Amino acid sequence: MAERRVVITGLGPVSPIGVGKDQFLASLRSGRVAVDGIRAFDAAEFPCRIAGEIAELSCKDYVPKSYRKSIKVMARDIELAVVAADCAVRDSGLKTKGVSDGEITVDSTRLGVNIGAGLICPDLNELTFALASASNDGQFSLEAWGREGMNNLTPLWLLKYLPNMLACHVSIIHDAQAPSNTITCAEASSQLAIGEAWRTIKRDCADVCLCGGAESKVNPMGLLRQDLIGRLTRSHNDSPASAVRPFDAKRDGTVIAEGGAVVVLEDLEHAKRREGRIYGEMIGLGAGFGTHDFLNPDRNGDALAVVLEKALADAQVEACDVDLVVAFACGLPEHDRVEAQAIARVLGDVPVTSIKSQYGNNGAGSGALDVAAAALCLSEGLVPGTVNCEQVDPACPVNVVRRTEDRRVNTLLTVNYSLSGGQCTALVFRRWAG
Repeated sequence: MAERRVVITGLGPVSPIGVGKDQFLASLRSGRVAVDGIRAFDAAEFPCRIAGEIAELSCKDYVPKSYRKSIKVMARDIELAVVAADCAVRDSGLKTKGVSDGEITVDSTRLGVNIGAGLICPDLNELTFALASASNDGQFSLEAWGREGMNNLTPLWLLKYLPNMLACHVSIIHDAQAPSNTITCAEASSQLAIGEAWRTIKRDCADVCLCGGAESKVNPMGLLRQDLIGRLTRSHNDSPASAVRPFDAKRDGTVIAEGGAVVVLEDLEHAKRREGRIYGEMIGLGAGFGTHDFLNPDRNGDALAVVLEKALADAQVEACDVDLVVAFACGLPEHDRVEAQAIARVLGDVPVTSIKSQYGNNGAGSGALDVAAAALCLSEGLVPGTVNCEQVDPACPVNVVRRTEDRRVNTLLTVNYSLSGGQCTALVFRRWAG
C-alpha cells in the first residue's frame, strides 16, 4: 500500500491582524501591525503596557445556536480555538455537524482533532471574589477556602481552564470521533499538534484532522509572568507599532498577544475525491528537546539544528531545496540569535521571515499562525516581509526578508520552539502543483 500523502485544505487564522484567511492574508501583504495599548484591562502600572489584541470577537457567531450555552464555560483560549476551527472548516468546504444542518461530507469516525494549548489564566474577577471570601484579616485560609471560598465559584468553574477543553469543544461541535489529543508545550504546542495530526492521517487512523493551537496571554497574570522573566520590551509603550523587532540589531523584547489558528489536514485522495482546494502538502517533521535553563535557550543552537536536520531528512529534501523559512523569531535578543545561527548552520543563506512583529507572541497559538502563513506563501506566491527589521543584527547570520515580495515558493520550512522548556519543532511543506 502506498504511503498516504497529507495536504492542507483549510485555514482558520484568528489573530490581532485578522480573523479568517482573507483578513489575515491582506494583513500579511500590507505588513499591518496590530500591537497597541492594552484595552482588555488597566495596565497603567505595568512596565510594558502594549499587546497584540483581537478586537470585537464574539464566539456566539461561530458556533451552532444549539451550542451557545456552552460558551459560558469557555475561557478566552477556548473561544479562540472554537472560532479558528469554524473558520478552517468553512474555508475547506467540508460539511461537519458544526457548520451544516443537513448534508455531512466527512465521516465523523475519520475526523480527528489535535490542539495545542497553553496555561489558561482564570478570570480574575471570579477568582478574586472567591479568594477574598476565604481570607481572615487579609490572610488566605485553607480552612475558609474549603468552607466558603469554593462555594463562591460556579460548580463548572474548572471546565473553563483545563487545557484539553480546546480540543474537547472543537471535537463536540464538529462531531469529530477519530483520535483527539492536546499538547501543552508552550510556544511549541501547536506545531507539535499539527505534526501529530499529520502522523495520525499518514498511519490511516483518520482522513481529516482539525489541528493547530490557540492561547491568550492578554491578561494581568500573563503580562506579569512575561515581564518578571524579562521577555517584554519596556521601551515602546509610546511607539507600539515598532515594538517587536525580529532579528533587528535594536530588538529588546517582545509583547504578549492572543490568537492562534486551526488548519485542516486531509488525506490527499480524500481531498481529490471531493475536489477540495489544496494550499500545499506537508512532507516532513522534526521534533526534539534541548536542555537549558528556564530562561535561556541552548546557547549554541545545537538542539534546534538537530531538529532542522531531522525535518529535512524526514521530508527527503536537501537544504538547498528550501526556498523560505518562516521563523519563530519574536524579538528576544538571545533566542533570535540562537535560532538564526541554527538556521544558518543547517540551511545556509536561505531567505527567512518572521510575522511576530505584526502582533507579538501568542504562546501556544504562535506556531499554528506560522503554518497558516506558510500555506499562504505556497498557494499565493507570497513572501511576507519581517516588519521592523531595519538593520539585521550581525549576530543573526540569516538572509532576512525585510519587504513583502511576490515570489514562487516551492519548499518551505517552519521553525518553532518553546521559550521555556526546550521543545523544538520544524515542519516542511511544499507547493501543490496539482
